[in-house]
Parts: sequence; C-alpha cells; structure tokens
Amino acid sequence: MSADLIRSDPAVLMGKPVVAGTRIAVELILDKLAAGETFDQILEAHPRLTSDGIQAALRFAAAPPSASQSS
Repeated sequence: MSADLIRSDPAVLMGKPVVAGTRIAVELILDKLAAGETFDQILEAHPRLTSDGIQAALRFAAAPPSASQSS
C-alpha cells in the first residue's frame, strides 16, 4: 500500500517523486525533517499530507535505486 503513495509523473513537478494526490515532493519532506521539523509541524503546514505519506517518503529515500531509477 505505501509503495503506491510515492509517484513520479513528468507532468507534476518535472517528474520529481511526490506523495500521490499532492504536489508535495519527497525532497521537500526530507528537507523539512532534516531542518528539525516534526511530523506534526509538517502535517500542519501541508493539510493534504498524511503521516503515511511522510513515512512513505522516508522509505522511498532509504530504498536502494531500482533499475528503472538509475541512468
């Protein structure tokens, strides 16, 4: 289920991985967490985002690149 939460579409944010149903990039979530924001602060700033979306972004970032992601 969570694998379906991260999508890449060339028509959305130039193909950057985003949380499905939003224009919230995985990169933005990671930047906010690295800056010390909590899940609650991120969720408050982005009402369409869910805790599952944040967790999916973390799993996506931690996963080794697949053959389709490498160039």
